[in-house]
Amino acid sequence: MTNSSANVRSADSGSMKSDHRFPWKWNLSDLEKVEKNGKNVFSCFSCGGGSSMGYKLAGFTVIGCCEIDPRMLEIYKKNLHPQYAYEMDVRDFLNGSVQKPEELYNLDILDGSPPCSVFSMAGDREAGWNKEKVFREGQAKQKLDDLFFHFIAIAKMLKPKVVIAENVAGLIKGNAKGYVNEIFKAFQEAGYVPQLFLLNSAFMGVPQRRERTVFVARRKDLILPKLALKFNEAPIYFGEVRSEKGRPVDPQTQAYKLLQMRRPGDKCMGDINMRWKGKNTGFTVNIVADTDVSCTLTSGGGMYRDYDAMAFGDMDFVNIQTFPQDYDFGQESPQYVCGMSVPPVMMANIATEVYQQWLKD
Repeated sequence: MTNSSANVRSADSGSMKSDHRFPWKWNLSDLEKVEKNGKNVFSCFSCGGGSSMGYKLAGFTVIGCCEIDPRMLEIYKKNLHPQYAYEMDVRDFLNGSVQKPEELYNLDILDGSPPCSVFSMAGDREAGWNKEKVFREGQAKQKLDDLFFHFIAIAKMLKPKVVIAENVAGLIKGNAKGYVNEIFKAFQEAGYVPQLFLLNSAFMGVPQRRERTVFVARRKDLILPKLALKFNEAPIYFGEVRSEKGRPVDPQTQAYKLLQMRRPGDKCMGDINMRWKGKNTGFTVNIVADTDVSCTLTSGGGMYRDYDAMAFGDMDFVNIQTFPQDYDFGQESPQYVCGMSVPPVMMANIATEVYQQWLKD
């Protein structure tokens, strides 16, 4: 993407402070300067490469990926240039007829973020369990609540030293807790000792409140100690990262009218609607103030800036997700790609700890 909008925070200001291990503002070209640690990663459900870029920031070499969406794989390859790229369902990747190079059987980390929308706390999530789903046109149908187990089957086949899997926080809430027990059992049967962490990217150098579960599993024969993941970096507020100008809102829309009635402290359109009409609507359409850490970025839906009553611009999505400033989205929506991805800086922090505690020679 070639959007050149200036950021409120310059590259040599707070984003580079010593209290942040990785800067939120960076370029793909910066990866060339990162010292390699000699460890290899393969990524499943790679989407636009959020987690892959995080590993690269931490010094890992990402040798390839597996992604079902051809459009996502296209931009992954355009930006990250993997040695091996598989455009297929992970279930097909498991097939013995799919040729796999020797490097995939000598991995340090197998990475994956199995699609997780059926476990999100938004909407009637249980109604989506055990059903096939297509995220968008061009993708094959997948039964999403099975994909985690196929991912673990890939780990059993490739036998990497470590497996890392990111997912939504809703996975450990309500009726989904039983699903987590099954994941633990599957990891153990595959020869791994799993741990589960609940992490918030707001304390990991990411300008966004994004709470996620992260499974980290070590291969049993390696006799590694328990992993400790504790992050407490200073928050980065929206006013420090927002782009100079957002996207104008059509004056003829309801959103425009509501934004003109906003007051300090309004967090969403629902706050305005309740005050104006007493209606419980619009609570998922967020309004982000400069003095707040941004709410969770999703792949769709409205996000507005309190500062100027504009909608988030493309660079706002890029910045709060810590995607590189020069990432080429091609014809894809930056909100969709970023919202479907792991924030690179979040994964860079996790990968660094895994390396230092488990993989460092």
